[in-house]
Amino acid sequence: MIKRFFVLSGLCLFLGLTAQKTHTVIKGDTPYNISKKYGISVDELLKLNPKVKDGKLAIGDVVNVKSGTANAVATKTPVVNTSSKTGKIILQPKQTVYGITKQYRISETDLRKLNPELDSHMKIGDEITLPLDSIKKYGGNQAVATTVTKPVETSTESTTVNNNKTKIDSGNERSSSENSHSNQDEYATYTVEQGDTVFSIVNKFGVTIDELIALNPELSKGLKAGMILKIRKLDAAYIKKNGEALSVVLMLPFGYNTGETQYRAMATDFLTGAKLAIERNASAGQKLDIKIVDSGNEASFKSSLSQINPNNTDLIIGPFFKSNVIDLLDFTKTQKIPVVAPFANSPELYNYSNLIIVETNNQTYADKIAEEVKSVYSNQKIYVVADAKKENANYLKSSLEKNVKNAQVTIVNTASEIQLDQNMMTGQSAPVIAILASDNDTVGEAFSNKVIALSKEVQGIKAFSMYAVPSFDKKVDELSQASLVYLMDRKINTDGSFEKEILAAYKSKYCKTPGKYAVIGFDVVNDMLTRENKKGEIFKQINKVQTQLATKFEFVKSKSNGAYVNTGFRVIRLVP
Repeated sequence: MIKRFFVLSGLCLFLGLTAQKTHTVIKGDTPYNISKKYGISVDELLKLNPKVKDGKLAIGDVVNVKSGTANAVATKTPVVNTSSKTGKIILQPKQTVYGITKQYRISETDLRKLNPELDSHMKIGDEITLPLDSIKKYGGNQAVATTVTKPVETSTESTTVNNNKTKIDSGNERSSSENSHSNQDEYATYTVEQGDTVFSIVNKFGVTIDELIALNPELSKGLKAGMILKIRKLDAAYIKKNGEALSVVLMLPFGYNTGETQYRAMATDFLTGAKLAIERNASAGQKLDIKIVDSGNEASFKSSLSQINPNNTDLIIGPFFKSNVIDLLDFTKTQKIPVVAPFANSPELYNYSNLIIVETNNQTYADKIAEEVKSVYSNQKIYVVADAKKENANYLKSSLEKNVKNAQVTIVNTASEIQLDQNMMTGQSAPVIAILASDNDTVGEAFSNKVIALSKEVQGIKAFSMYAVPSFDKKVDELSQASLVYLMDRKINTDGSFEKEILAAYKSKYCKTPGKYAVIGFDVVNDMLTRENKKGEIFKQINKVQTQLATKFEFVKSKSNGAYVNTGFRVIRLVP
């Protein structure tokens, strides 16, 4: 009778555990140990409990677990004879110790007997030793590159499983040479800061919780500030090979990993120019280790950071977008790696002392034009031809009214609205000052025609432009009668010997003339490599003014401990 009672009790307990679908949180519970108890991943647990935010659990909370998963805890795991034939599997992303024990029906104790260094070396791509029968029975497509051993014997028996890949080993432990190689493996790492959570870290780097735990088993004991976490193993292409070489990372938005094509042509064009600059500097003797990282789109950018080893990088060029630049600066703030932003220019970026901003902003152009107008002003009416947004025109008007005495500034939408001034005393026409504040080619053509027409009616017309437009090159003689002054940036002087050399080299390499972003790619990379010709030299050379194929680089600090911003442009003056 007593015996029947125990059998019945055991059956009731088994059925109760099998039917269990929830878990009540007790003191000491974490998502990690709950998932371990029920044989599921942390990610699975969180998907079942979307209301659990940032992994915060309170005692008494009831969380969902998979139906029947407790059965894995209640039933006894078969005992594996570790002296039988064994093989190896290759550790895949998202696989954990507990996932392996569940899939291959092996106890954790036996798994660790076969793999005594499992915790300290477990990473994606590792070989995990398992009973050969379990691999064949439960491995599916993962049963590859297996090793078969008989620990009792000195001879080795091998077998071929899947794709004819066979590796022969004389025991269950790795050889000293393998261990040495493993110690040289490099990872993208992150130092935990106060306030970090596991969830903020996985979101920052685009990895799963299980991947993070697989590389950092000590997380099971909790997250502490100062911990150095492995994020992802660095691909061989991203590991610096020559200690003397300058390690440069190019972050370009190809979007291959995300299927995003919006910026791919731009990134590809930029890279063609960058390659020409790289080859040019390398042929001159500069030792370079170049890594190209697909920075994806703005949403997926953070995951690309795991491809960079900040402790082994000397210069980063890119990314393109402001929000991504900020993410990168936060990622590299400990090392203070020089970061070059080819296109992003915003006051939000000016606080970062290791940032170099290439794009010259419109206000810099407007300030220069206002300075030029002030030098020739003598009570003329001033007309500003605006673009659709009128931002440049409004800024110019404000600057002129502030710095030029009695300035009479009128903003117009088209050049046809510019009219000669009438002298109230004589009734004769008086010259005016005309300013183009739009980079639209059609608007620029109309501006040129109007200024030329006015200059034929009366002498003394003064014309200025914030931008270079095609009509200026076509009508040099006529516009010189209006003493046109304009700013030229990213425009190639095809008469220059350096420019001719670079254009010929590009055409020889790619069988075409460089596009807009190819020119920028060459200019930015060539300028930076000529400054950073030795490690740590870039900021020592940053004050040097240099003009590349189409861009003038003249960097000034935005503030005493802020970013370096390019204020460079070329002033073109047409003289009658």
